[in-house]
Amino acid sequence: MKKFKNSTLKQIYGYLFISPWLLGFIFLTAYPMLYSLYLSFNKVKITADSGIITEFIKFDNYKYAFFTDVSFVQSLVNFLIQLLLSVPVIIVFALVIALLLNSKIKMKNFFRTIFFLPVIITSSSVINELTQQGATQLPGLSDILNISALTATWPVYIAQPVNYIFNNLITILWFSGIQILVFLAGLQKINVSMYEAAKIDGATSWEIFWKITLPAIQPLIIVNVVYTVVLLSAFPMNPVSPIIRDNMFNISTGFGYASALAWIYLIFLLGFVGIYALFTVRRGRD
Repeated sequence: MKKFKNSTLKQIYGYLFISPWLLGFIFLTAYPMLYSLYLSFNKVKITADSGIITEFIKFDNYKYAFFTDVSFVQSLVNFLIQLLLSVPVIIVFALVIALLLNSKIKMKNFFRTIFFLPVIITSSSVINELTQQGATQLPGLSDILNISALTATWPVYIAQPVNYIFNNLITILWFSGIQILVFLAGLQKINVSMYEAAKIDGATSWEIFWKITLPAIQPLIIVNVVYTVVLLSAFPMNPVSPIIRDNMFNISTGFGYASALAWIYLIFLLGFVGIYALFTVRRGRD
């Protein structure tokens, strides 16, 4: 029996290491997803005697979601607008904080802990309680700037995003802990000699950021965008998840319609991430 080549052994070891994840994905994720796709084309009833009873109704669940269920369409559009506004704010904030933490400042580990602390204690119940108590707003800024009065004469498509960002600024920045660590890890991998050579050539700090730092961490921007979208979409406080959950346990709609809503939600999120990734890649090439 011939001995395996070194490269073949590495491939075997690699497959062995990822095999638990692959098995878990196939049996615990892929099968439920495909089954929910099947249920989305059916009217589902759950009985005590026969269990799950399905009736094939083609695309009726999807038609009802788009043309009849006004609350779902409105909630989905509102959530996509929130994503469109929140994701750039989170990414930019995380990048700025990562740049500051990567600089030569005292007590860097202490500040890293502070910015990562919300990730440890975050949960839907915690943020819900903080929101009800007004802890996620900036009262001092609200006293200085009356945002609603300031944007009253602005066009609606400009006023609404500005009001949303200022009213939910703390909540938005709450989700930036992981992104800061990802950017910080990428910044620490950049060769310091590149910065030294650029400074010798007379490059300014702004030019160094645009020509060296930003292209080097461009793949991490896409990673953080995907992570942020998944984090916000899976968070229980977003406006779409309660609608899917309520329809799941509704007698008139049931699991079939809820599965259709979940797949519509997934498709829109994938399209959203794809647009963001395509835009980031094209900007990086330019």
